[in-house]
Amino acid sequence: MSDPYETTEAHLERLLGRALNSYDLPDQLVERLGTALAHSSALYSSHHSSVTGLHRETFRHTYLLSDGAAVCLWELAYRAPGTNRTEHEVFDSKAELALATNRLFGEQFDAPAAVPEDPDAPDDAEDDLAVLGALFARPSLPRQRRMYAVDESADHARRVLRRAENPDRPGPAVGRLLASAYAHQITQAFGSRQCLADGRDAGFTLYEHAFVLLDGTEFSLWEVEHTATPDGRHMCEVYTSEQAARGAMELRARVR
Repeated sequence: MSDPYETTEAHLERLLGRALNSYDLPDQLVERLGTALAHSSALYSSHHSSVTGLHRETFRHTYLLSDGAAVCLWELAYRAPGTNRTEHEVFDSKAELALATNRLFGEQFDAPAAVPEDPDAPDDAEDDLAVLGALFARPSLPRQRRMYAVDESADHARRVLRRAENPDRPGPAVGRLLASAYAHQITQAFGSRQCLADGRDAGFTLYEHAFVLLDGTEFSLWEVEHTATPDGRHMCEVYTSEQAARGAMELRARVR
């Protein structure tokens, strides 16, 4: 359904581009979606009939906006009997989706089995906002084969360690280890994202600095660049594991 490396901007452009009715979405909503920082897509329901030949799937796409709000778009993908072409329509509410399902197929929206309502339970947007917040803590997917550059790598490692301001930054032992680095690669593991931290806008970027040592082993430093500081200034933190780096981002970024 989607490329795990696809940017939120590209994902939204692809979704709206294939939808037959994207022009029906309110202009204000489309404008707000242009500020989306992250997204999450999930299959909500599906219906496949060998008798009628109808194939239908419903997807929920949730976007985290720059103002901290979450917006859901509902996508209906269907293939009519006797055709091989899948059509797509998109809606800004579950109610509109239900009307379209009834209009196209003469039946009620195929939502999951109903459960007793809990007045204190979060709605879909709030639930997905929590999922999007977890992007800060999500481990990266497996990467392609590294392309290392032999370019004063030991000196690069020293510079990365020197600019780290976090109290739990790597100690002298890591510095001595990386003194034998002869090649390295820098990868952006988490693109520049804006969110709210203590009620203020803050930007976060995560880099992996991967090194090859003289004995052939690999070692990575994970650098978090952010502006979640009391005065909004730029700050760098460095960790020896991706989990620790993402944990630091999650701690400093309160997504609301």
